[in-house]
Amino acid sequence: MIIIDENFPESQRQLLLSWRINIRQIGIEVGREGLQDDEIISLLIKYKNPTFFSLDLDFYNRKLCHTKYCLAFLDLGQYESAIFMRRFLRNKNFDSQKKRMGKVIKVSHSGLLVWNINAEIPQKITGK
Repeated sequence: MIIIDENFPESQRQLLLSWRINIRQIGIEVGREGLQDDEIISLLIKYKNPTFFSLDLDFYNRKLCHTKYCLAFLDLGQYESAIFMRRFLRNKNFDSQKKRMGKVIKVSHSGLLVWNINAEIPQKITGK
């Protein structure tokens, strides 16, 4: 399950849907509007293997690594979020739920920084 934060622009949400990426958005299909960060984390644990995308830097925190979900912080302009989400989901390292679980990831123009559970430093991934 792919879940996007409530702060995603509607245009980016519609673009993802037009590409047939099955997403659910906080405040629309899951949860309620105005959920706090800790409430979102509690919500994610209730679902089976969700990947949560946010434009909020607070979600890029290695302490948030958990085997039951993946957090992806999009460190870029909000109107670039859909294209980078699609690229991330097609990346051979993250193209299945199983490959994403337990990770906190920063997605940016320079590549990916990936925290794994119990890692001392993040792993840098560039390219596909």
